Amino acid sequence: MSFTWPAQTMSFSRRHIGPSLEDQAAMLQTLGLKTLDELVEQVVPKSIRAFEDDKKEGIGQGIGEAEALSWLRHIASRNQNMTSMIGQGYYDTILPAVVQRNVLENPAWYTAYTPYQPEISQGRLEALLNFQTLVSELTGFEVANASLLDESTACAEAMGMAQRVGKVKTNRFLVHHDIHPQTLAVLQTRARPQGWEVVTADFEKEWPEGEFFGALLPYPGSSGEVYDWRAAIERLHQQGAIVALTCDPMALQLLESPAQLGADIAVGSMQRYGMPLGNGGPHAAFMATKEAYKRHIPGRIVGVSRDRTGAPALRLALQTREQHIRREKATSNICTAQALPAMISAFYALYHGPKELRAIAERIHAYTAILAVGLQALGITRLNKTFFDTVTLELGSKASHYVAQAQKAGINLRDFGDGRVGISYDEVTTSDTIQTLWTCFGATEAQLASFDAELAIDDALPLVLKRQELALTHSVFSLYQSETEMMRYMRRLSDKDLALDRSMIPLGSCTMKLNPAVAMQPITWPEFAQIHPFAPEDQKEGYKELYTYLENALCVLSGYDAVSLQPNSGAQGEFAGLMAIRAYHHSRGEDQRQVCLIPASAHGTNPASAQMAGMKVVVVACDDAGNVDVDDLKAKLERFEGQVAAIMVTYPSTHGVFEERITEICRLVHEAGGQVYLDGANLNAQVGLARPGCYGADVSHFNLHKTFCIPHGGGGPGMGPIGVKKHLAPFLPMAQGGDYQNIVSAAPYGSAAVLPISAAYIIMMGDDGLRQASIMAILNANYIARQLKGAYTVLFRGENGLTAHECILDLRPFKDQTGVSVDDIAKRLVDFGFHAPTVSFPVPGTVMIEPTESESRYELDRFCQAMLAIREEIKAIEQGKYSLEESPLHYAPHTAKDLVSDWERVYERREGVYPAALKGEKYWPPVGRVDNVWGDRHLICSCPEIASYISDEDV
Repeated sequence: MSFTWPAQTMSFSRRHIGPSLEDQAAMLQTLGLKTLDELVEQVVPKSIRAFEDDKKEGIGQGIGEAEALSWLRHIASRNQNMTSMIGQGYYDTILPAVVQRNVLENPAWYTAYTPYQPEISQGRLEALLNFQTLVSELTGFEVANASLLDESTACAEAMGMAQRVGKVKTNRFLVHHDIHPQTLAVLQTRARPQGWEVVTADFEKEWPEGEFFGALLPYPGSSGEVYDWRAAIERLHQQGAIVALTCDPMALQLLESPAQLGADIAVGSMQRYGMPLGNGGPHAAFMATKEAYKRHIPGRIVGVSRDRTGAPALRLALQTREQHIRREKATSNICTAQALPAMISAFYALYHGPKELRAIAERIHAYTAILAVGLQALGITRLNKTFFDTVTLELGSKASHYVAQAQKAGINLRDFGDGRVGISYDEVTTSDTIQTLWTCFGATEAQLASFDAELAIDDALPLVLKRQELALTHSVFSLYQSETEMMRYMRRLSDKDLALDRSMIPLGSCTMKLNPAVAMQPITWPEFAQIHPFAPEDQKEGYKELYTYLENALCVLSGYDAVSLQPNSGAQGEFAGLMAIRAYHHSRGEDQRQVCLIPASAHGTNPASAQMAGMKVVVVACDDAGNVDVDDLKAKLERFEGQVAAIMVTYPSTHGVFEERITEICRLVHEAGGQVYLDGANLNAQVGLARPGCYGADVSHFNLHKTFCIPHGGGGPGMGPIGVKKHLAPFLPMAQGGDYQNIVSAAPYGSAAVLPISAAYIIMMGDDGLRQASIMAILNANYIARQLKGAYTVLFRGENGLTAHECILDLRPFKDQTGVSVDDIAKRLVDFGFHAPTVSFPVPGTVMIEPTESESRYELDRFCQAMLAIREEIKAIEQGKYSLEESPLHYAPHTAKDLVSDWERVYERREGVYPAALKGEKYWPPVGRVDNVWGDRHLICSCPEIASYISDEDV
């Protein structure tokens, strides 16, 4: 009896890619094409289509979702979950289930974009404002930012800020010796290209000679010692130095604030407020400072403004993407922060409230004191007289023995490698842990029994440094201690936002593609989430296998020879890649190569990163078609002969086209002795079609939160690994045996906990799926461009009249003819339920649209219908039906209040709030158009009591 095998269920790639096969055929017909291969031939230059002729082995055929989870389960099982007492800036913590379920695992939170459009971001803006308020109250400073990448890079940002605002004209920066070693390594990497000297010193033994533009002091120290820094800060201030403290936010529940000690800046990591260890991240770092320095603080700041009716409204303030404006003069290249971890840490604080947070800190400290006194009774020498949660022991030649004993008992301790051993207590470790440690250090049953009855515990916190009042006094920290109220609060906030779970986010260059639910699952597994980044390597065999797979896959897909997974953002990847180029030139005795050529269309992080790497930025012009002006490039190469270190190009270009002469550009730069840095921001149009390492690039970063599906999370986490050709491999960020080189992130593998997402995506898509995704990204963008033809002008196209995976619409003629601005159109799109495309970048007065492969034809059509309806509204202004000031565009976005308010406008209420072209469920923005100018003049960056700053005349 014959039979037929049943057909396989739909592959993952078909679920990931939006348009059906039938829709693809119809979309191709709209473009006048018959096949996807024909589309590729029309769009992607033959000279770079390496996959057609290159016989390199690919990554294989895609696997199913269940298989992928099974594969990751196997990998995870190879990690060993131990009780982590290593400390060194990382602590185990308990993420409340209500936060994990409603935020970390909720696409309404993790698929949101950075809140550059405030009207549709009020929920996450409020969550970030809570974070800033939390940091401000803990540190005592008036201004805090909305997170940085990790503690070590936050310290490096503080060093840069001290240099900018300080009055001492010297290149020396002072660091106390009791700083975390990874922080010192990051500081040295950041200081080297700027010509700054990082001086470490033990203040207690001898005060360092000379002047310093700034200083970094630990509070507490890496050893656990709690220092009273008031005298040192005063002395440094007398010399004109800016002083930063790197702080433990849990210790600040019990310790006096950095502001009270007289510091100028406070930095640290909020990791232990609910974010799992994750083998190093993602975790939200923080920075706070005095009001006087608010315009110098790097990163993002959420501020309070008002909307067009006078109602309170939040928005990003001050440094919002300042690198796009100031470019090589930017104070930082930070583009991605850690928004999602920051919000989770804020929710952790809200859920516990001030009393319980203090109780957690008191418990951690008390248990550490009990451990310490028991060890003292056993004759163990403790080196730090004071402590919050960490004790450092002098064990001499027996250190490795005791560390091994503890590991046998399932506990990891910190081995300094010089006879010292550190033990750090946290929220998770218990009284049983103390008993086990005493036993590991030789306690007998009789001694353990006597300890229970006889130990007298002394408080090891300096009396003069004790915080007398609860740290968190704002009412927001006392409202949500019940799970019911917490759950409803998080739901109210998410309902205010527009994220990918509601509609397409067509942001050009930002690649807001689907974050597959199946790929998200493993990040909360204990085998990935509860690993300390400095745990012994033999306990992380699973992570090692994951790294190997991801590094090899990225090499195969990109044509590079080696990959570093350390950079924890695209900006960090840029910096790491340029530092590798810099080190390569120096190794060849070509220190004079300091010029970095950057096209005028480049991302703003490019010139900022080059400046940070100690390079001189020289701009290369673009021609009328948006391509690099090769004649100008030749002129610049000739003018700076022997000085060119690199060129930074984005490919496809920032203008949304595949430049035909990219291989020539690479050749010219190589012939001039330079290196080619290819920005990976637009890699989503290349994977499976072209390999940058095969057509001339030497180094690229890969935005895993773009091309490889790590969620944007409202503005982070991100990962920016870099791939390099063989000759640059020796200069990658690495940490082997404590020999730190070009370290750009605190943890050896950056935000390792999110890497399973990208690995799962790659292995499920396989070679064919990844190639299909790139082609569909190109098809979707060209379909939108063709549907909008006649209504809008596409500013840049390739040689065959098509774009790459994004298209730029020129809206400047509307501004000239009617006064309608790009912002008017962006805000009006909200009334149709859409997030705006990228506004005024790379060309002012334009929008850049990138639909990604994940969007269906239905969604693309819905967006096009909205854009066409808006064009008709512009036409009504052109024809004199009403003026701009009387139009729906001027009043957009419309809120639910517009349904019940007095209506004296010339257009009908329904036309404003329910436009005829609206398809699908109505989204109601919680506020009207936000007044940015008012917010800049009345800067409020922590949670105010609303009545305290909205006057009667403002309402």
